[in-house]
Amino acid sequence: MFEKLRQAFSGVASAVREKRLSPEELDKVASDFEISLIESDVAQTVAEKLTQTVQKSLEGTRVDRSADPSEVVGERLAVTLESAFDKAGTVDLLQNISEKKRSGEPYSILFLGINGTGKTTTVAKFASYLKKNRVSVVCAAGDTHRPGAIEQLTEHADRLAVKIVSQRYGADPAAVGRDGILYAKAHHVDCLLIDSAGRMQTNQNLMEEMAKIVRVVKPDFRIFVADALTGNDAVSQAELFNRHVGFDGVILTKADADVRGGAALSIVYSTGKPVLFLGVGQGYDDLAPFDTKKFLDSLLK
Repeated sequence: MFEKLRQAFSGVASAVREKRLSPEELDKVASDFEISLIESDVAQTVAEKLTQTVQKSLEGTRVDRSADPSEVVGERLAVTLESAFDKAGTVDLLQNISEKKRSGEPYSILFLGINGTGKTTTVAKFASYLKKNRVSVVCAAGDTHRPGAIEQLTEHADRLAVKIVSQRYGADPAAVGRDGILYAKAHHVDCLLIDSAGRMQTNQNLMEEMAKIVRVVKPDFRIFVADALTGNDAVSQAELFNRHVGFDGVILTKADADVRGGAALSIVYSTGKPVLFLGVGQGYDDLAPFDTKKFLDSLLK
């Protein structure tokens, strides 16, 4: 995973030699770095900001013969990237659910994102993850617009032996979410997972619908689901949802096929929200917790 992005960082590291970089040389290094980032599906605005930060940190850099230039530059890059990921923070959802359980109330999670990102399948994977961690779960089929969406989630729920709350197509998704809350309370279920629609062809209506779900259900946590392979599109979608609805964390699907890696970096950098999990396959177990340290190490080493 993330091979192209790794190459972009190693390229700027190897550009530093046994001399102080002149302004002209530094401009060339920075320009090449920015192009490499964009080619790695890093959003252009993020690539520009990251390049400016790295260029400033490299001004006047001189590497002695006894030092490894890649290590020196790698340290500078690490500081830059770690600050962005530290700002996004980390989230322990299992701990959050456990704390809410003590109050006697179910913990509710709303899944956001456009159609085609694997959102419904991700809801099922997350349900499986919770069950394996001894958390009881119920799903609410809040995508009442996409044909087959309710049946898709129902099939996943049946396979996982998870209860599903649903209504007819065309029903108010907020009402479905509210039904899910009432069911979880009545049956003492630990966590409610709410699927939602993602019709990007009607952005304004979609944002209003998501905002209504948030107002009615008041979810404890909102997860944005993005397809890692869509690169810049994933970033623009994340910014749109974050601006109009808001979310607390991200799950990137199809990360096992992502050789570029720009989506993870860009979403964290542009929204300040943490990546929680990576979808790394088609099975219910193919949901891997995102390890920031491993991700950064893979780019810089």
